[in-house]
Amino acid sequence: MLTIWGRLSSVNVQKVVICAEELGLAYERVDAGGKFGGLDTPEALARNPNKLIPVIRDGDFVLWESNAIVRYLSRAYGAGSLWPADPRAAADADRWMDWQCTTLNPALFDAFWNTIRVAPAERNQAAVDASVAKTEPLLAMLDARLADRECVAGAHSMGDIPLACTAHRWYGLPIERRRHANVEAWLARLRARAAYAAVLTYPIT
Repeated sequence: MLTIWGRLSSVNVQKVVICAEELGLAYERVDAGGKFGGLDTPEALARNPNKLIPVIRDGDFVLWESNAIVRYLSRAYGAGSLWPADPRAAADADRWMDWQCTTLNPALFDAFWNTIRVAPAERNQAAVDASVAKTEPLLAMLDARLADRECVAGAHSMGDIPLACTAHRWYGLPIERRRHANVEAWLARLRARAAYAAVLTYPIT
């Protein structure tokens, strides 16, 4: 059985759990990281020397890095569904996964950190404003992408999972933001899926 180490409040763990749920995989999730700790034991370090979550074990195979895990599970257990059968569609989904990790997530990080993790008296509003200014054009780019398709690579795929987790976090922040109707409709469609609904109702912490 698949084992997932990581607390469900982690956006990166959420990706992996949604993927496993979409694929109908039997799994055990073990709380780790954050208030649960447990990342610096010899056993945990053997699984991931970076002291980060999530980590999975599938049989005798151990893997860390959330998007790599989503790709692995999708390819191993979701060929033709989460992992598109057409190589170009698969590359398209893969592209949006990288974009989430390298572009969207870093842009919105300061807004998240300062409004959720930092006490109000210590909040850096300038960092929040700069983060919002970086993020809004990216949301507009995603909105344009979704103008004529249900999901980022056409049909629902692995490409939607990381983006949905990040978008869910963005729309949960106590900030003023622009309307991006296509993004909001896409996120609502995904939240209606059982796998997403089980995770994207979790409080943002």
